[in-house]
Amino acid sequence: MTPTGERPERAAPQPNAVVGVGLVVIGPDGRVLLGQAHDGRWELPGGKVDPGEGFEQAAARELAEETDLRAAPEGIRVLSVQIDAKSGLTRLTAAAVTTSAEGVPAVTEPHKIARWQWFAPAEIPAALYAPSAAVLHSWRPDLASLPHVPSYDYPTATPDPGANPNTDPSTDPSTDPGPDRAASA
Repeated sequence: MTPTGERPERAAPQPNAVVGVGLVVIGPDGRVLLGQAHDGRWELPGGKVDPGEGFEQAAARELAEETDLRAAPEGIRVLSVQIDAKSGLTRLTAAAVTTSAEGVPAVTEPHKIARWQWFAPAEIPAALYAPSAAVLHSWRPDLASLPHVPSYDYPTATPDPGANPNTDPSTDPSTDPGPDRAASA
């Protein structure tokens, strides 16, 4: 016990969780941006959430850092929060989506990503990193080609209307970010 009555192991808490965000970037033609790592697997843009940063801000920052694309946090929608605790480290990941990214994707972290490529949803490769597969499943639960990744999902919004392959997200009113976001999206 410490002088304050706390057990020593609780006096200085150690991190036991990682908080991150995975961002589904949908282009004007409905294709999704994925980066190919050097081991051949594919992943979404995303990464860790910094202290004091919201999921949307982290997604916008990571998108710019990793791809040189720009999206305003107001143009990013969080679909769900996912929890995975099987690896010994609790991983909390926000599944987010945007249709407002601007620019041309570039490899800005060549030590992590070999190339960025756009894929039609039905052509997303099965060789995905698990967190990216889980985020893509939150966005499009109808995509049978996605590998099954166990996670606990807590939806914060309804799945993207892109879940209907016959829906054009650019003309579907349910993809509109709303009147308070329309000016900045």
